[in-house]
This record gives sequence, structure tokens and C-alpha cells, in this order.
Amino acid sequence: MNFGKIDLFKSELDKLRPLPAAAVRNLEQVYRVEWTYNSNAIEGNTLTLLETKLVLEEGLTIGGKKLREHFEVVNHSEAIYYVQNVVNRNMELTEHVIKSIHHLVLKNIDDGNAGRYRMINVMTSGSQHTPPNFSVLSEKMEQLIHWYDENKDKLHPVELAAEFHFRFVYIHPFSDGNGRTARLLMNLILMKYGFPPAIVKAANEVRLKYYESLKLASKENDLKLFVQLITDCVEESLQKYIGSVK
Repeated sequence: MNFGKIDLFKSELDKLRPLPAAAVRNLEQVYRVEWTYNSNAIEGNTLTLLETKLVLEEGLTIGGKKLREHFEVVNHSEAIYYVQNVVNRNMELTEHVIKSIHHLVLKNIDDGNAGRYRMINVMTSGSQHTPPNFSVLSEKMEQLIHWYDENKDKLHPVELAAEFHFRFVYIHPFSDGNGRTARLLMNLILMKYGFPPAIVKAANEVRLKYYESLKLASKENDLKLFVQLITDCVEESLQKYIGSVK
């Protein structure tokens, strides 16, 4: 995988640092709304981008929408704050951090399972992959953290983040909220390396590509398409950041 273009954009962004505080605040606000909207929409939340913005910034309740959908917006935004805090304080990526992110994603929606590994076996819809038995989840998640620690200085940050995302959803450690949590963790890793968050768009063609590339990765153990998709998302974010700061 060639990350030359990404590295050029990244070094261009690094040359502009420290970024103007006002620009950073504005970017964070825009990204909080976009990231929340797209990540939720991928999972079937019906709030539009504008409605998501109104819920987050004005505290409005949108008529005709489920309470759960409002919680999904507020929760995801809180999870982003937590991710930023982990990055800013240079905290290690641990099982505790993963469970804390998941707890924020599911609180007030499914408090019994928020931040807890699943106690049941599951099938994933549209996939031939059967996630591991619930009895081995702690062991699998320990191995995932070990894999991350082993590879964080070896792999390109974009490849590291994308592969971590894939390995996490392959384990499917929670009964619900795995997709949102995976994308939050992927961006936590990217942000640790000074990259802006990558937004996987909920638009039909991107969503389809996203699911198909994950399916190919789990079936054939071929991550090229998935890593390429995430690389494209990172590139778009880098260009946006550079454009708004210049």
C-alpha cells in the first residue's frame, strides 16, 4: 500500500502547526457533527445532518424521531470528547478505554450492556463470518491490544488504524454498538499520530464499499480494499484541514 500522497498532505499540515485556535475550534465543531451524523446513519439512524446539528448545538428534540436516535447523537458526541481527551492526555489504548467509549455510545439506550463484553453468541447480518464465542472475548481483546502494541511503531498509522478497526469488528466484542465504537477507535489511533479524524460517509455507494471491503477482509483475509477506503477518507480530511487553515 502506497501512503506517499497521504504523507505529503500530512507534512503540509504539520508545517502549518500550531494551527490557529479559532480554525481548530471551528473544524472540531464541524467534524463533531459530520462524524456523528455519518457514523450513526451508517447504523440506520434517520436524523439528517441538519437535524443532528440542531440536536447537538441547540439541544432540540426533532418531532417524529425516536428518543433512541436523539440519544445516539448526544452519546456519540460525548464519546468524541472522550476520545479527544485520551489523545490530548496521551493515554494508552487499553481495554478500559475501549469499554469506556462503548459505555458512552450505549448509555441511556442499553445500560445493561454499555461498556460490557457480550454474554451471548451472535451472528453478523450479511456476513458469513461468525464472531468468536462470548467465553473467549476477554482473551481475544487482550490479544487485540497486544497486536496494537506490537505494531504501533511498525505499520503506517493509517494502516494501523484501519486494521485495528477490522480486527475489532471481526471479534464483535459487544452485543450492540460495535460499528460506532470501531470508527471511534480507528480515529483515536489516527488522532494519536496527528491525523484528523477520517469520516466514513453514510452515502449509499461509500457505505456499500465500506461493508463489502470489510466482508472481503474477513472472508479472504485481504485488507487492501478496506485500507484503501480508509486512506481515501483520511486524504479528504487532510485536504479539508489544510484548506480551512490556509
